[in-house]
Amino acid sequence: MKKVSYERIRLLDILRGFAIIGTLGTNIWLFAHLGNTDYLFTYAHYDWWASADVLIRYITLFLVNGKLLGLLTILFGAGLEIQFGRLQSRQKRWPGPYLWTTVFLLLEGLLHYTLVLEYDILMSYALTAVIVAFIVKRGDRAIKRTMWITGIIHVLFVSLLFLASLALYLVDGGLSMNMAGSTESLYSTGTWLEQIVFRIENFAVFRLEAIYVLFLNIFLFLAGVRLMRAGAFHPDEKGRAIRRRMLRIGLGAGIPLNLLLFVPGGIFDFPLRYLFAPVMSIGYIALIALLTERFHRWRLWAVLERVGKMALSCYVLQNVLASVVFYGWGWGLGGKTGSLGTVAIWLCISLCLSCFAWLWLSLFKQGPLETIRKIMVRRLSAKERNHDSKTVSA
Repeated sequence: MKKVSYERIRLLDILRGFAIIGTLGTNIWLFAHLGNTDYLFTYAHYDWWASADVLIRYITLFLVNGKLLGLLTILFGAGLEIQFGRLQSRQKRWPGPYLWTTVFLLLEGLLHYTLVLEYDILMSYALTAVIVAFIVKRGDRAIKRTMWITGIIHVLFVSLLFLASLALYLVDGGLSMNMAGSTESLYSTGTWLEQIVFRIENFAVFRLEAIYVLFLNIFLFLAGVRLMRAGAFHPDEKGRAIRRRMLRIGLGAGIPLNLLLFVPGGIFDFPLRYLFAPVMSIGYIALIALLTERFHRWRLWAVLERVGKMALSCYVLQNVLASVVFYGWGWGLGGKTGSLGTVAIWLCISLCLSCFAWLWLSLFKQGPLETIRKIMVRRLSAKERNHDSKTVSA
C-alpha cells in the first residue's frame, strides 16, 4: 500500500481559499438584509422570474448556499487526518495536542459569535472535531460505521423537516423561519454593544443550527478523512482517478438536485441546504482540482492559496468587514443594496481578503489567528507534558 504523505498539499490550500470566499457569498445576504433569513432561503421570495434582482440572488444561492460550507467541512476533516498522520508518524499519542486546537477553535468561535456573527460555524466545528478525533483513533471500520449511522440519521431528520415544511405549505400556503422583526431594526440603528447583548440573550436560538447539523458535520469530517487517506487530494494518477469519479457524482447528481431551488414555494429549502448542497461540494473539489491542472498558470490559484493558508483569519476578517459595510454603526448599507450591489460588495471584500493575505504572508509565515493558535497549543501541550512527567516521577 502506498504511503500517504502528510506534508502540506497546495490543492487543499486552494480549496480552503475558495471555500472561505464562497462562504461569504452565502453570509453576505444575511449582512445585506440585516439578519433577514428570507433572503437566504426561497420560501418568502420564490418568484425568481419577477425581476433581474431576484434572479441574480437565486443564481448566486444556487452556486454557493450550503455548497461551500460543505466543502469547508470536508476540508476540516482532511486537515484532521493530516494532524493525525503526523502525530502517528512521530509515534505520539492521539488526540493529544489536537484537543488544545479544538479548545482554541471553540473559544475563538464563541468570541466570533458574540462580537461579530450569530451564525458562526467554528463552535460547531470544534465540537465535531473532538468527536471525530476519537472515532479516527479507532480505525477504518469505526469510521465507516459512524458514517453510515450519522448519514442515515441526518437524512431521516432532513426528510422530517421537508415533510413538515411541505405540510405547512399545503395547509397555510407559506413558510416562515425569519427573525427579521428582531434583527432588522437592531442592525440598522442599534449600537455594536446592543448587538452583542442581543446575541448573548438569544444564544440558544442562534445555536440551534449548529446542533442539528452535528450529524452532517461528523459525516463530512469523516468523508474528508477518507478522501485524504485514499489520496484524493494528491497530484498523481490515483488522485486524478478518484477526482474524476467525484466530478461525475458531485456535478452529475448535484446540479440537477440543486436546481430544485427554482421550484416555487421554498418547500425544498431544507433538503437543498442540508442534503443536496454537500453533494455538489464533492463536485467542486474535483472541478477546482481539474482547473488547477489544466490552467496552472492562472494567478487566481496563488490568490486562493494565500487565503487558504490564512483560512481562520480570513473567515473572521471577512465577517468583520461585512459588519462594517452593512450595519448601522458602520457604513449602514444594510437594506439599501440590490442583489447586484450585494454581489459587488462580496467581490470587493474578497479582493480585500486577497490583498490582506498577500501582504501578511509576505511578512509572516502564518496568519495572525493561526499564529496565536500555534503558540497557545504549543504552550498548553508543553505544560501538559511537564505535568505528566512530574506525575510519573512522583
